[in-house]
Amino acid sequence: RIKMSLKQVTLEEVSKHNSMRSLWFVIGNKVYDVTKFVDEHPGGCEVLLEQAGKDATEAFEDVGHSTDARAMKEEYLVGEVVEADRKLYSYDKKPQQNWNTDADKDNKVRGQNGPLDALVTPALIAIAIALVYYLVLA
Repeated sequence: RIKMSLKQVTLEEVSKHNSMRSLWFVIGNKVYDVTKFVDEHPGGCEVLLEQAGKDATEAFEDVGHSTDARAMKEEYLVGEVVEADRKLYSYDKKPQQNWNTDADKDNKVRGQNGPLDALVTPALIAIAIALVYYLVLA
């Protein structure tokens, strides 16, 4: 299957389609023209009008649409948000693969291995003092 590139749309352009005559919104950085679906929407046209011309991702996800509804929305896909206007959604975030951050690497170069250093070093000093005290005064 050949993947066709989608029309690139700015959020400014989406914002102009905010009425019953032309109703667009964004879900997950994709642009949907739901003008023809307004009268058929099970939740009523008011729900769609509230999101007209806006990013409706959160509202769409909060409702918990069915698998059928999610598939059906693809019939109304007209484009995707231009790179400069795209948002990063919580479900887009990739799990961190490497637990070591650049700060951790910098700390290791300086001999600091992280939060355990704050406990280990003082504990070792306390043990050394206790040993000296025991050996000298015993």
